[in-house]
Amino acid sequence: MKTSYILLCIAVMASVTYLIRVIPMVLFRKKIENKFIQSFLYYVPYAVLAAMTFPAVFSSTASTVSAVGGCTVALLLAYCRRSLLTVALGGAAGAFILSVIGL
Repeated sequence: MKTSYILLCIAVMASVTYLIRVIPMVLFRKKIENKFIQSFLYYVPYAVLAAMTFPAVFSSTASTVSAVGGCTVALLLAYCRRSLLTVALGGAAGAFILSVIGL
């Protein structure tokens, strides 16, 4: 992947998550009291970021099997409540090891 493409993806993800948090503050002057709307606005940036990132995971390596393996390792580490750095490095290491093995 080209560096410019990666930087563009990061910029788009940052702007989308930022806009989703800023638009309600601009549109609603009063504090939002409804718990459902508060919960919705809290989780939307994470859902949008995941929806934008997750498909790229499977096209990030030459083999779909190694991408799925790295994603599985990352999901297991995240489920075990490891730190973000551990999850990222574990997922990358899992994908790398599977691609070296040739799967």
